This record gives sequence, structure tokens and C-alpha cells, in this order.
Amino acid sequence: MTRYRLVIEYDGAGFAGWQRQDNGPSVQATLEEAVRRFCGEAATLHAAGRTDAGVHALGQVAHLDLTKETDVDTLRDAVNFHAKPAPVAVLSAERVGDDFHARFSATRRRYLYRIVNRRAPLVLDRGRAWFVPVPLDAAAMDAGARQLIGRHDFTSFRASDCQAKSAIKTLDVLTVERDGTEIRVAAEARSFLYNQVRIMVGTLRLVGEGKWRPDDMARALAARDRGAAGPTAPPYGLYFLGADY
Repeated sequence: MTRYRLVIEYDGAGFAGWQRQDNGPSVQATLEEAVRRFCGEAATLHAAGRTDAGVHALGQVAHLDLTKETDVDTLRDAVNFHAKPAPVAVLSAERVGDDFHARFSATRRRYLYRIVNRRAPLVLDRGRAWFVPVPLDAAAMDAGARQLIGRHDFTSFRASDCQAKSAIKTLDVLTVERDGTEIRVAAEARSFLYNQVRIMVGTLRLVGEGKWRPDDMARALAARDRGAAGPTAPPYGLYFLGADY
């Protein structure tokens, strides 16, 4: 068996999420079927992050094992050919050791959340960013984001149906920057709770609107209660940027 690491880009709007499921097409099932069509093998793809429906990826990392060794460029091109017309592409493929695991070997995962903050509705970015027409104070949002950095119990910032055994996570990076009409929220950690990034962004919007003060983020965190935080931001503004190993 030979193990291959893939770097994958996809538009989440066309999928019911990464993971194979019965309620719609998934990125995992689409790529696994493309592999089967290419070489006849029923391989399983394991991803660094199981993104939800509507969430995009610029650098998702996954691995699979194949019985027959193949050229990495051929694997990339063949999977892309057989995956058409699904909105997914393998950007690169490489051979890795058997000890590599896309999920368990990752030391950091990086996400970006895009908000377009203007009065005019979205056209080109529709489905790829959160449209917020009311003015947002990005500097206040960044100050609020700093309240969450570090090792904490993030119960307030995880979905009620999160299956993680512990809500304690270490958030390495959470920044908010404005570039013209676009506000970008960057988040980095070894791992995240279910919907953690989207709940943090939804809560930071309250700070940006002036409904919360920046230090209200710390108060919500300390409450350890999902009801103490803000709403969950929509999935289509979220991007899985990549994973470090």
C-alpha cells in the first residue's frame, strides 16, 4: 500500500459538507468515486477538517491509501478529470509515509472568515462571503477577538450538538482586519469545536455593530453557556485555508 497526501480546493455551496452522507453530495464521496473510476480501488479519504455544508476550502488536506503505486501528477490529473463537473479540484498530490494522517498528524488548522461590509448587495461574492450592510467597527472586533486567545473552556462558542468530550481548546490566533469593504477574521488552533469559528464570528459582529463592548467577549467566554454568546455566522463566509504538520 502507498499513502498519498492531497491538497484540495472546493466550493462548499455544491456539497452537503466534507463527510460522506445520505442527504446530498459530499466532497469525500465525490473524490472517492473519482479515485474508483481512475484505478478501480475503493479508497477512503481522511481529511484534516470535516467542513460543513456551504463551507469552502482553499487548502484542505486529505490522505488515502492505494494498493497500486501511481505517479503523483497522474493521480492528481486523473482524480480531477473523473470528479468533473463537481466544484472540487486536487491541487497537488505527494507520497507520504504510513505514519502520516491528515487529521491526527495536524498540529494546526487555519481558517478565514470573510465579511463584506457595504450597502450594495453582493454579486460576485454571493455565496462566498457574509453580506453585512450595517457599519462594522473592525478595530473593536479585533479588540474583542483578543479576549478569546489562549487556552479556555469554549462551551459558549460551540454548537449545542457538538460531540467533543471536552470544550477546552487553545486558540492560537484570532484577528480581525479590514481591507476596504471586506473584513477578514483569521483563526488558528490545533483543533476547533463544532461551529466554534462561526459562533465567534457571529458574536464579534455584535461588537462591530456597537451592541457589545469588546470585553463582553470575555464575559461570554466565562459564562460557559451557549446562550451567553451571539448567533452562528452563516457557513458560506468560512474557508478552510490549510493545516500544518
